[in-house]
Amino acid sequence: MRIQPTPYDHPDAVKLQDAVQAEYAVRYDSEGDATPLDPAMFVPPRGLYLLAYDAEDRPVASGAWRRQDENEEGYADGDAELKRMYVVPEARGLGLARRLLALLEDDARAAGRTRMVLETGTAQPEAIALYVSSGYEPCAKFGHYRHYESSRCFAKPLV
Repeated sequence: MRIQPTPYDHPDAVKLQDAVQAEYAVRYDSEGDATPLDPAMFVPPRGLYLLAYDAEDRPVASGAWRRQDENEEGYADGDAELKRMYVVPEARGLGLARRLLALLEDDARAAGRTRMVLETGTAQPEAIALYVSSGYEPCAKFGHYRHYESSRCFAKPLV
């Protein structure tokens, strides 16, 4: 597997974003994740978007972080928000999500961020299990879905 920084609007990134949105739509009986995102949010040093490629050079996993500071959506100064963690079904169970998560945490730490935060939902128990086993703990809700009952927010210190 090869993991590399990639622009958020690269065609391979868009392909995986469409796949994760389709999965969210099924899991949550909705249109997917409506959180407003802009490619500029993931340009270093304000963020990072990573893609993992398999031996046949197919994109099989993604993950990103974006800078957040205190605002009306409940973020705190120094936050790095995890976004777009996704592994295609045929590549699950290979440890890609855990590898991406560690790389993203390291990059956010190097960029001076002090806490990694993420929002997921109750229809993603495997994601919750990954984050909890990686040292994330429940925290006050934040972000676009903070008022949804199915929303679950987690945080991990990066210092």
